[in-house]
Order: sequence, then C-alpha cells, then structure tokens
Amino acid sequence: AGRPVALATVIEHPDPAWRGRRMVVRPDAPAQGSIGSPRADAAVHDDALGLLAAGTNATLTYGPDGERRGEGMRVFVWGFAPKPRMLVFGAIDFAAAVAKVGSFLGYHVTVCDARPVFATTSRFPGADEVVVDWPHRYLAAEVEAGRVDRRTVLAVLTHDPKFDVPLLEVALRLPDDVRPAFIGAMGSRRTHDERMDRLVEAGLSDDELALLSSPIGLDLGARTPEETAVSIAAEIVARQWGGSGERLARTSGRIHHDD
Repeated sequence: AGRPVALATVIEHPDPAWRGRRMVVRPDAPAQGSIGSPRADAAVHDDALGLLAAGTNATLTYGPDGERRGEGMRVFVWGFAPKPRMLVFGAIDFAAAVAKVGSFLGYHVTVCDARPVFATTSRFPGADEVVVDWPHRYLAAEVEAGRVDRRTVLAVLTHDPKFDVPLLEVALRLPDDVRPAFIGAMGSRRTHDERMDRLVEAGLSDDELALLSSPIGLDLGARTPEETAVSIAAEIVARQWGGSGERLARTSGRIHHDD
C-alpha cells in the first residue's frame, strides 16, 4: 500500500525468553506486538519511528528493560520505506546549505529552479538531483506521479512572487493525503506580508494560509547560509516530532516526544 512500516526484533537479551520478540511499528497506527515490557516497547517505538522517518535500518542498544543508558538488549529495526523527500525551490546560495543539511537529516533532496544558469549540479553537490523547471509545474507533476506524500517537506527560497506564489497556490491546496508535512517560505517580514496579500488575492482560505510557515525557520539569530539552513532544519524537526523549539534547559518532562 506504499505505507512505511518497521519491524523491531530483539536479537540479544540476558533473558532468553525475550530473544526473537517482535513489534511492528507504523507512523499512523498503534504498535503491534511487544518487545517484552511497556518501558522497552516505548523506547523502541520512539526510536523506530525516527529511523522509519529517515528511511534507515539500525541495531539499537538498550538496558534489559529498555533503559536508554544501558547495555544488555539489542534490537534490530528493519524499516521498509523510501527516504522522505525534501524539495528545495530556488537555486540560491541558501539552497546549497539547505540541501546539504537536508541530506544529512536523511532526506532525498531535490533542488528546482526555472533558471538553467543557476540550477546546475555543480552548484548543489549536496542535492540528489537538480531540476530545471517552473516550481509550480514541477510540484504538480510530482504529485500526479505519486512522488509527494505526508513525509515530504518543502522549502521555498525563491524570493520572487512569479515563482513562489504559483508554487504555494499548488502546495497549500493539496488534499490531506498528499499534502507535505512542512511547507515553508523564506523572506523578510515585508516579503512575507506581500506574499500573503498575493495569496489572499489568489483566493486561498485562512485555513490554507495557516499551513504555511513563513518566514521559514526558528529564531536562532542566524546570519550565514549555513546557520540559516540549521534554523530551517530545526523547525522541520520540531514540526515533525511536536517539539516546541524552546531550549531544553527551560522545559520539563520527556525529551523524546511520542509523535
């Protein structure tokens, strides 16, 4: 059905009865099966979701009851999912840094721009592919081909209304089942206000506009392209896992979120 799923199997444990126990993990459904205890199930479930989102497999080590700072239990997590996609629109200097950090996070990164003089593979070595096409046309074609899903993230860095407004019209109007998990657009406060005015003129509703993260990124005081890329990546991660973006030193409760 094209839905990501992971199988977690205990491959080492002091208690032979735990060995071979399995749990099936899906991002949109409760886990099936059990590793051996509620604590172990919770720890493995959280980590399996992270691996599944990145489209990777791993052997994880825990204490005998799922303690994160411990040894004795090893669990192999076998994920069945393609890498999530990051679509970066706008072949600017910031895009190269965003592509690099996106690849580091485990995304299959595509940089798209309608200007062939800027959209070249030599300028974006961190991207998996560089596409020369009008952004809105490319996104619509990828949706039609079934290559955009709820794990996809969009970073719109064009700064040009003739590119970003038609693109955002397409992105923000996508149905729920194929709407990207994150849609962000770069720009100053003034650029943001002007962009929102144009989107309102294009007929987008308040609910559709609320899906847009603009200006993109968390407030890190970033200045360089690399720092800005970290800011954008931080917001994507926070949105994905329900983080607040606040300093952990100023928060309480669990560090790892369930969702």
